[in-house]
Amino acid sequence: MSIRVSLVQHRFPVGDIDGNVQKILQFAQQAIDTNADIVVFPELTLTGYPPEDLLLRPSLGKRVSDALRQIFAAKLPIAIVFGYPQREDGKLYNKAMVVDHGQVIADYRKQHLPNYQVFDEKRYFQKGAETCVFEFKGAQIALSICEDIWYDGPARRAYEAGAQINLNINGSPYSIDRSKERHAQVEHIVKQWPMTTLYVNHIGGQDELVFDGGSFVVNPDASLAATLPLFEEATQTVELQQVDGQWLVQDGQFAEEPSIEAALYEALKVGLADYVNRNGFPGVILGMSGGIDSALSAAIAVDALGADRVMGVMMPYQYTAKMSIEDAEAEAANLGIRYQLLPIGEPFESALSVLTPAFDGKGADVTEQNMQARMRGLFLMALSNKLGYMVLTTGNKSEMAVGYATLYGDMCGGYNALKDVPKTWVYRLSRWRNEQGLVIPERVITRPPSAELAPDQLDEDSLPPYDILDELIERYVEHDESLETIVAAGFDEEVARRVIRLIDINEYKRRQAPEGVRISKRGFGRDRRYPITHGWKPGV
Repeated sequence: MSIRVSLVQHRFPVGDIDGNVQKILQFAQQAIDTNADIVVFPELTLTGYPPEDLLLRPSLGKRVSDALRQIFAAKLPIAIVFGYPQREDGKLYNKAMVVDHGQVIADYRKQHLPNYQVFDEKRYFQKGAETCVFEFKGAQIALSICEDIWYDGPARRAYEAGAQINLNINGSPYSIDRSKERHAQVEHIVKQWPMTTLYVNHIGGQDELVFDGGSFVVNPDASLAATLPLFEEATQTVELQQVDGQWLVQDGQFAEEPSIEAALYEALKVGLADYVNRNGFPGVILGMSGGIDSALSAAIAVDALGADRVMGVMMPYQYTAKMSIEDAEAEAANLGIRYQLLPIGEPFESALSVLTPAFDGKGADVTEQNMQARMRGLFLMALSNKLGYMVLTTGNKSEMAVGYATLYGDMCGGYNALKDVPKTWVYRLSRWRNEQGLVIPERVITRPPSAELAPDQLDEDSLPPYDILDELIERYVEHDESLETIVAAGFDEEVARRVIRLIDINEYKRRQAPEGVRISKRGFGRDRRYPITHGWKPGV
């Protein structure tokens, strides 16, 4: 006796309920063609994940009901497992349904609602309380949704109710090494409650979130039985065979596991590509300074969108080194993108001359540096308006943390692939990308970083070395360590105090920054909501 289950990790765009219904029916038919008995889709398949306040729209209920009627009316000869939201007695639930030959044979309410990091499900949903186990082809099958698998209760109760198979549908976003954490958690659960567990996840970018797929199967002995690729739309049909009272997958396929650098780079590509494409931009335009951040950003953009949809602009001033102009031009040539050299000297000096009387004899300071950045932002936004291309900003997480970015200057734009990428990782990814094919000139990677807004300016003139800075940022931002704890770990108190203060006082800048790909456990976005105005002290 056997059951063939088709696992589907594909893009189900947020809000496109009609399109998502058609995808469900399309993939269900494909599963039928492969003689599958069950086809399984990710969490909230109908609405996409996360739908956020679209869930509060008055028309949501009708749209979901219309979608369900379409699925029922198809009367496909296969069991279809999908996620959807539904309001019952005035309460909204995150649910999973099983439809077989047009009939509902199981319906489940998610029991554990995540409300941390990027998750905000308690804002919208009520939690379920009941286990759902249904019989299918002689097997007892449980339904669970995403967060449920991170707690013992739902699996224990399903197992005690006789479940032999657990179908777990997910909307689990990427962060570094997240797939290993998922494998470990499901294996931990299965060791306690030995059910074959099929984990199906979303794929694709949704604003700052990137879903990496990586669906998989774990057998009752807690061994990995099949895996789907990361960052690729994919399906796999696995065959569960009954052996000694258990249902096992014995001939599953295993996708190649990418390196940590390769996976992170793919996340940045997918996040950028889906943002640009879904929002209808024909391409992107970015400032190319000859530095490593813009170099890596340009490479990601080309790999995500194609060279014909990327334009680079070098905007030199008198502090721009000759090598910076040469390196920007060389990378543009390596990537095969459209490239413009637009000096800002004349318009900058003209603007400065207009402002000189208003400055009332005050000496030059950071004002003039910010004006250079804003002049470049003006040029990029003008080109964006004229060409319809979205401006891609290039600031990294280290700079955004401590405010080393200029509002309405280098922060002008619609999206930032590097927003959550620390500077040390920028170097690491740049070296990895060059190993795949040289695109970034070597001296861009080896020369000391500089904003080139003043004579002989270097980043480390006013910041600690990036390896120290990035660890301080990780400890304070991602792990919420206090100044006292950080100093006890061996960091210089004066340096740590200054970095923490810079992080705290620059929240107002980050609130005005463009969206960007989240790759860490805690980025500057929806999972770090700090007040701009506050009297908090960084002590203990």
